[in-house]
Amino acid sequence: MAKRYELDVVLVSERWQRVPSEPWIELIVVENEGRLDAADDRIVQEASPAEIVVTEDILLAGRCLEIGASVLSSRGRVFTEETIGEAIATRTLMAELRESGEITGGPAQFGKRDRSKFLQRLDEIIQKTRLSKD
Repeated sequence: MAKRYELDVVLVSERWQRVPSEPWIELIVVENEGRLDAADDRIVQEASPAEIVVTEDILLAGRCLEIGASVLSSRGRVFTEETIGEAIATRTLMAELRESGEITGGPAQFGKRDRSKFLQRLDEIIQKTRLSKD
């Protein structure tokens, strides 16, 4: 989708990853220097209202929303100022339930429906972002 829309993609990680060798894809490897959120901090630093951030990290999503970026999960969940509070509260509740042993395991396996929803939502956000630039 990024190639079709001629968008630059920046991947931020605390370790090297194999990425396609394309001029529009950049990998930024962040030295964590003992900080847990070093990559998150770099993403927030790089993001702007014209950017689309893809993350499963709800707290990072909240930080990106604060600077005006559009935020989407890899499963197609769009985070907004209106929904982030509930998402953070649910995250906190689920963490407490996991700690108490009432819930074990993680999210369901990523499937075709998730991919389809993600691509649809990403396309919608790209269109919205492009319209707001004009």
